[in-house]
Amino acid sequence: MADRPLVPADQRLNELTLKALILGALLSAVLSAANAYIGLLVGLTVSASIPAAATSMGILRLFRRSTILENNMVQTSASAGESLAAGIIFTLPALVMMGAWSGYHWSTMTLIGILGGVLGVAFTIPLRRALIVETDLAFPEGVATAQVLKTGGIQTDKDHPEYRPNEEARRGLRLLLTAAGLGGLIKLLESGVGVLAGGIAASKSWLGGKWLFTGDITLSPALLGVGYIVGLNVAVLVFLGGAIGTLIGVPLNWLLNGDELRQLAGVSGDMSSWNAQDWENLAGTSWQQCRRIGVGAMMVGGVWSLITLARPLMDGVKASLHAHRQAKAGLVALRTEQDMPIPYVSLLVLLSSIPLYFIFLHAMDGFPNRFWIAGVMSGLMLVLGFVFASVAGYMAGLVGSSNNPISGVTIATVIVSALILLQLMGNEGAAGRLGPIAVMYLAGMICSAAAIAGDNMQDLKCGHILGATPWRQQIFQIIGVIAAAGAIPLVLSVLDQGYGIGRVSPYNPGATPLSAPQASLMRDLSTGIFGAGIEWTYIFIGFGLAVLLIVLDEIQKSRGAHFRFPVLAVAVGVYLPLGLSIPILLGGLLAYWQQKRRGNTETEGDGLLLASGLITGEALMGVLVAILAVSAPGKVPYLSDFSLAPWLGLAGLAICFLYLARKG
Repeated sequence: MADRPLVPADQRLNELTLKALILGALLSAVLSAANAYIGLLVGLTVSASIPAAATSMGILRLFRRSTILENNMVQTSASAGESLAAGIIFTLPALVMMGAWSGYHWSTMTLIGILGGVLGVAFTIPLRRALIVETDLAFPEGVATAQVLKTGGIQTDKDHPEYRPNEEARRGLRLLLTAAGLGGLIKLLESGVGVLAGGIAASKSWLGGKWLFTGDITLSPALLGVGYIVGLNVAVLVFLGGAIGTLIGVPLNWLLNGDELRQLAGVSGDMSSWNAQDWENLAGTSWQQCRRIGVGAMMVGGVWSLITLARPLMDGVKASLHAHRQAKAGLVALRTEQDMPIPYVSLLVLLSSIPLYFIFLHAMDGFPNRFWIAGVMSGLMLVLGFVFASVAGYMAGLVGSSNNPISGVTIATVIVSALILLQLMGNEGAAGRLGPIAVMYLAGMICSAAAIAGDNMQDLKCGHILGATPWRQQIFQIIGVIAAAGAIPLVLSVLDQGYGIGRVSPYNPGATPLSAPQASLMRDLSTGIFGAGIEWTYIFIGFGLAVLLIVLDEIQKSRGAHFRFPVLAVAVGVYLPLGLSIPILLGGLLAYWQQKRRGNTETEGDGLLLASGLITGEALMGVLVAILAVSAPGKVPYLSDFSLAPWLGLAGLAICFLYLARKG
């Protein structure tokens, strides 16, 4: 990837404009609402950077004047809204599920979202140089978003006498739209119509029931594109993690802990009487335990990442301070390296600490030592928030925002903070009731901060490629956070009334509730630690796996090998369902094959643009289908049980693979 930005530092184009501000805020609210529904339904959200960029490009082209940097600012703001949605829906519904809240409180949720999101932005500012300039991370969605924006040209001025449409941009946009149309069509046929399956899963018992197999594949063109962009090394490691957690962990867990799994899965009677659903329940229960190995690996990998990033992180902070001193001395840094000044960042964090303290004080209402505990919680937010924002930013650079396991980071937050509070408060009386509530307040803020940090590092990578001014981009990130924070509570309140979130709706008992898997897990962890405790066995296994991977990676580093073993990539694979890693692996293999055919080691040319298009199309259509599903409950997808859907879904993924192989 070239170091020189598309727009040179000495060239100034419109960036911070009124139309960009309004459009960015609107898209942030809309995309956050759509992604909230998707996340509550299936436990996954999609990165909105690429669909926001495509939408922004389409709308801004209607104006007589626009620039690529305006488009970049809009997608920055919009994608911040999608990220904040993940931070909130993975945590705060747990407060309603555990009975701490009677409903979704707009003012409290908005304040939690704004505080977590703004701090997430603040924490990314000293990380920008460390992770984007000083390290060679992929940031797949950031690179893909830059490719999308480049197709629209650098500047449009329809009043200029020499204005001519950019033919190369038109060609690139045509390629992008073709690939996006293919990805969007498959997503529509899958989620909207139901003639294609979104995935295929199977659970089988072998060797007379002694060996339990479970496996799946997600039939997603977007994941194929992500694998193409991240490359073979990361794709292989994510798949390796999935194999460890699913293909190895599940059957071994069944072999060693069969009686416990039967009780947890609610399967009784003689093995000969079990049906396919019973085996599927057993496999699912076994996998839920094994995925905690990924949590343990993430905890160790996160600490190791901070250790290895300490030097570039300090260099980044020093560079920011140096830029501030130069500015005071009248020596202005390059426009493309001007972050928000560190004193302003410090002031932003300091000002955020005031409402931070009072919101924790509110959460601990009724506890005798609440003033002291609120101070401890505020300190934990600032320390753990920065730590996990750093980890999330690194993981986004490694595997992309769409596959960034923010919920894994939040699990670590819940475990660490709950254990600390348990020692400080105990679990008797009011402490047993208020402790989990305080933990979930903290988890909501840290999850929001980590989600914003990861996705915004992608946006800053995009801006680095294009030649954006970082401090202006950071302002747009905050605008997106504020817009989304006000919209998400309203959306959750409507969804809870219509469907129920993790529980039967008190207003519509006949509806099928949205599962909210992450929030359910956070509730169980927080209440479990303050009650019956938590099983650490699998987390400790994850610790061991992480240490092994770190040793292997250091050996490869000393040998100067291209293939490395970054622990977080494997931890991601363990934590996520195996099916997500398979199309990523296919995309990585395809990119490697094309690189070898070209005789170089870089993913470039039309292939990258087409991979970006597949991501764009599926993401945009996913948002559209989510909106339709909210407006017409129970009618989307149109066909719920089409017998040929799995085979047609496989055919759809094969078509995308062949299309990318031939045209890329």
